This record gives sequence, C-alpha cells and structure tokens, in this order.
Amino acid sequence: MSQDRQLQLVTSVMITAGFDVSERFTLRPRSFDLIARNDGMLLVIKVVSHIDSVSEEVAFDIELISRLLGGIPLIVGERARDAELERGAVYVRYGIYAISPSTLYDYFVEKIPPLVYASPGGLYVNINGEALRELRERRNMSLGDLGTVLGVSRRTISKYESDMGTTLDVAIRIEEYFNTGVVESIDLIRNEPPKAMEAEKQLTGTHPQSPMVFLELLGVRLHTLHGAPFQALLTFDKQTILTGYGPAQKVVKRAALIGNLSQIAKKHAMCVITDYHKEKKIGKTLVIGEKRLHRIEDGFELLDLLGD
Repeated sequence: MSQDRQLQLVTSVMITAGFDVSERFTLRPRSFDLIARNDGMLLVIKVVSHIDSVSEEVAFDIELISRLLGGIPLIVGERARDAELERGAVYVRYGIYAISPSTLYDYFVEKIPPLVYASPGGLYVNINGEALRELRERRNMSLGDLGTVLGVSRRTISKYESDMGTTLDVAIRIEEYFNTGVVESIDLIRNEPPKAMEAEKQLTGTHPQSPMVFLELLGVRLHTLHGAPFQALLTFDKQTILTGYGPAQKVVKRAALIGNLSQIAKKHAMCVITDYHKEKKIGKTLVIGEKRLHRIEDGFELLDLLGD
C-alpha cells in the first residue's frame, strides 16, 4: 500500500472513531504525520510502510512532542522485518507502540483491544497473575502440579503469577485447562516515556541549537525538534506554543499547517520570521518578526501577544 493510501486509511479510521484529525502535510523530513483528538485524548501518529524505518531520532521527536502536548505517540505500519504486522498484535519501536491499520480500526472503532505483543522469538501475551493464582489454588494445585500440566517449571508458573508474559501457545493451554480467560488486553493509550531513550542524553548534541535560544533568558523553555513541521515547542506558565522559524518564504508554507495542528492540539501557534519586523495574527497564529520578538521582556508578554 502506498504512503498516500495509508495516510488516507488512517485518517478515515480516526474520523470514523470520532476524532478530529489534523490536515495532512507533505513537508519533509517529518517525524509524525497526523494529530488526532477526541474527548481530551490526543494522539501523535506516524504512518509508515515498514515500522523498522522509524529511526531512534524520529522516535525521540514523536515521544517528546507527545509528552509536551499531553498526547500519546503511536506508529501505524504494515510490515516489520520481512513479515506483515499481525492483526490484533502490538509491536514496539524504541518504546513506542506500533500497530497495523486493522488493529487501529479494531481498537478505536470496534473497541476491541489487542491481546498479543511481538517480541524476539514470537508472539506473547500478558497473564493476569492474580487470576491464575486463584484458579490454581481453587483446585488445590501446587506450582509444580500446574507446571506439570503445562509442561513448564514451577519457577515459570511462579513468574506467570507475578504477571510475566508467556507465549500464545502456553496461554491457550492455560485457558483451555481452566476453561476461563487469564490473558490481559493491551492498553494502547497508556502514556509512558520510552524506556530505551534518556531525554537529556538525546537532547544534547542531537539537535542543533535554535536561534530562538534567547527566549530561555525570559524563562521560556525551548525544545528544538528535528523533523516536525514546527521547528520548536515552547513552554511557559503551563502553556505550550508550536513554533515555526525562518524567512517568510519558508515559514509561510508552514504557517497554516502549524495553525491547524495547534487547533487540534488546543495549544498556541507562533511563526517567527527573520525578514519581518512587526507582528500580526493570522487566525489564531501569531506571526512576528525576529527583531520584534527580541524586544519582548518576559514570557507573560509573549502570552499576551498570543492571546486566547
């Protein structure tokens, strides 16, 4: 499936699920493709053919953007290594969940959560350890007794009861033996920073210093990005500002998109233009000259210019 067709499909799924979806954009490079919001839930989505094509740097950008926007990062793709992504299975790329379009549809439209996750060696599931222990004790079975039935060690049963995952084959044997479910579904909308990355390490030396770094002297926190349609995210007084930077010819192409993304994310939008000397509002986006920005005294004055 082509990239364009995939984007159309993912957009259709999210709209069907009741989400407001950002405009599509073709600017490259891009660390994500869509932002979608519904009932306070915000998703930052990267759409790819092959999930292995998502680099660590791109994954870091997606995670950082999601965290600052109060959202959840998600990768939607078709393949991993040499195989298609299984429907109902969850994969992980640098700590970010990756799923197929079919799994996306099942979860957000049909409300059917995935049960299986991919890990080196095959497909695995999460066991409800407390439920398994209760089932075993109800039959007066020891750890060794159940291990014998399942063909595993008593130590392995103990680990299952401590919520360790197991193979799909073993989970099926457990559920067939007790004639009840013990597999726990996977919550795609949990929001935890990727464990494979350390933010401070990645921020140092990965991205070039932004020419807007002077804003930090005003108490504004600056987060420079690599492949987003906006060059930076600014944070001040619990407010977040999606920010583009550069000459007018370059920034104008991004201004409408940045404004659209900010509306979906319910954040502020600003475009800093190096060859412009005033400020004005285009919709809810503040367009301001770099020299004018330098005359701002503090972050609160910036928020006043941004308005509601």
